[in-house]
Amino acid sequence: MDKTKFYTNRKNIVFLAALCCLLWGSAYPAIKVGYELFNVNDVGSKLVFAGYRFTLAGIFIILLEMIRRKSIISFTKKQFGQITLLGVTQTTLQYIFFYVGLSYTTGVRGSIINGTGTFISIILAHFIYKNDKLNFNKIAGCIIGFLGVIIVNLNGQSLGGSSFTFKGEGFVMIAAIIFAGSAIYGKRVTQDQEPAVVTGFQLFIGGIILTILGFTLGGGLEGFTIKSTVLLIYMALLSSVAFAVWTELLKYNKVGIISVFNFLVPIFGTLLSAIFLGENIFDIKILIALILVCYGIFLVYKVKKEPHKEVATY
Repeated sequence: MDKTKFYTNRKNIVFLAALCCLLWGSAYPAIKVGYELFNVNDVGSKLVFAGYRFTLAGIFIILLEMIRRKSIISFTKKQFGQITLLGVTQTTLQYIFFYVGLSYTTGVRGSIINGTGTFISIILAHFIYKNDKLNFNKIAGCIIGFLGVIIVNLNGQSLGGSSFTFKGEGFVMIAAIIFAGSAIYGKRVTQDQEPAVVTGFQLFIGGIILTILGFTLGGGLEGFTIKSTVLLIYMALLSSVAFAVWTELLKYNKVGIISVFNFLVPIFGTLLSAIFLGENIFDIKILIALILVCYGIFLVYKVKKEPHKEVATY
């Protein structure tokens, strides 16, 4: 089947985007379990943990692409520079803030705050794509969504009684902003390159940098068992699948259409954190926040469908 038709089919978009969000949502409890299994307590070890995960994810995609095609290294020096920049931002920088931040907050709060990247993507798309401008529904949706984030931190006491901290919730928010910006940049990079190849190399490069930084800070991983190794492999696989599919979706669709599905990440993250970590999802604030975030995305998604073609104003 023609890739353009496949990735622009509405049913396929819903299924694939939801799958990506389910996988990303499962990362929240998986990271916390991984910290325990690998005895991760310091920043350096957290970066090594992230580095192993994304380096493996990149290797999985690169190996698969090598099997599927004769040659995958067909990009120019300029294109390799773009892929490297994408790896540094989308993988290295984002996950430095994400991993450190998540260790200072709960999986529930982290998943919801990280979901604000949806709205950031929509706002950035307004300034980059001529046919993806903000309108009343998008503005209202963004305001309502961010209101949900404010409520979840109302009075600094929610989801376990901990207060808002810059190293916790603040870092997760920064990670969301970096992800939003790098995703749009990634869309530009993949316009003349194979998305899967770009994803594989950017994950590999970003993962290597994370690993080196982690070791430089005195970090490392211990406690390799069958259980911990399987978890690490699962986390690498979820990253490779989610990022590869998401990159394909962004290449063939408008940023606004795909980004709105990110609301599923905090939903899945919240539910899976509750199931595997025993975190509380019955706090009235979390319920109100989830409702507001979902309704905000619903308003954005109500925007009338427009022609597929995009015109960027880089």
